[in-house]
Amino acid sequence: MARPKVKSPRKRLVNFRLTDTEYSEMQRSAEVAGYDSLSSYLRHLYDNHRNVSQAKEDSEIYGVAQPEIYRETQYGEIYHGDSLGLLHATLAPNSVDLVMTSPPFGLVRKKIYGNEDADRYVQWFRPFAEGMQRVLKDKGSLVIDIGGAWNPRAPTRSLYHFELLIALCRDYGFHLCQEHYWWNPAKLPTPVEWVNVRRIRVKDAVNCVWWLSKTPWPKASNKRILAPYSNSMKSLLKNGYKPKLRPSGHDISNKFEKDNGGSVPPNLLAIANTESNGAYQDYCRANNLPVHPARFPARLPEYFIRMLTDEGDLVVDPFGGSCVTGEVAESLRRKWICCELNEDYLKGALSRFVGLKPRLSKTDNTPYQVYPPCSLNGSTDTSPFPKDGGFKRAPKKPTQKSLRLF
Repeated sequence: MARPKVKSPRKRLVNFRLTDTEYSEMQRSAEVAGYDSLSSYLRHLYDNHRNVSQAKEDSEIYGVAQPEIYRETQYGEIYHGDSLGLLHATLAPNSVDLVMTSPPFGLVRKKIYGNEDADRYVQWFRPFAEGMQRVLKDKGSLVIDIGGAWNPRAPTRSLYHFELLIALCRDYGFHLCQEHYWWNPAKLPTPVEWVNVRRIRVKDAVNCVWWLSKTPWPKASNKRILAPYSNSMKSLLKNGYKPKLRPSGHDISNKFEKDNGGSVPPNLLAIANTESNGAYQDYCRANNLPVHPARFPARLPEYFIRMLTDEGDLVVDPFGGSCVTGEVAESLRRKWICCELNEDYLKGALSRFVGLKPRLSKTDNTPYQVYPPCSLNGSTDTSPFPKDGGFKRAPKKPTQKSLRLF
């Protein structure tokens, strides 16, 4: 069967010499990256190089000043200034084991800490992506906590955080190791207009957390983040079970009877972000400093720092905020660097490293409860759907007090 005609036929043959060791190493790299031939792998490397070069040419933000050291601790350093200078000049290439960060989200409504518009977010992030790619070790990881956004004046979602993920992989050569989802059980029912007023959406309580790396095989171990066994698993370990093929097709062997010290957690991270009266907030209020409004809970960076780094490894947060990442890294005896543009936030962050040695949150094994869908059997309301999909607000029902006026 003849090959189909293509617009750009491959008619040039390139021949170059390799040692046996070079050939074996390149062939192994191609297999690890998932390519069935060395030529496909080389084209992949060329495409990545071309895309990164093009992204650099297109970027508007380069040549910024390096940030200045603001404070040093036993294991870490706080920098004040633009993190582009940190990523492109201050830090040495291939020197960072983990970039753990939560950048300003691409929101429609502006926040006081500064954020980019969702429709321009990927272009804004490109120089940061290149800098992160530059400083990460080959076995290092990039973890980005990023919330979604709603499109203006419509009950539909922006795709900006998915577009960022695709750009990081296609244009900068990152691999998606695994997506995580941070569920905040304490999240209020927002957006109010679509959830509480028009009742046409459910509350938005999950952030995406992208775990990426420069190779498909970064340093990682889930043995370091085990969760307590459930009661049913404890019963199984105590009483045993019958190994057999389940209806689902899973062949359950007797290896499940082994006690591994805990269960492997899922990629749904249930962490309530409820701290409102801790030492950090008290310090900020006492010193008339702004409390950073978009802090992630310490459990989030702790999870990834434990799973992806060893003691003495370097953890970097280029969007440091109030230095939650630094506080956790200090407690876990990792070297760390946080960089923040707003000095007022850094003044408040110093409270995490003053006096007592930073410590992790107390162990809390209380599980959160989430009910299965339709747990009320749909019996709460059977009124007809709005014919316009909720485009117009339903008129308010008169209250009992207003009825007495007529």
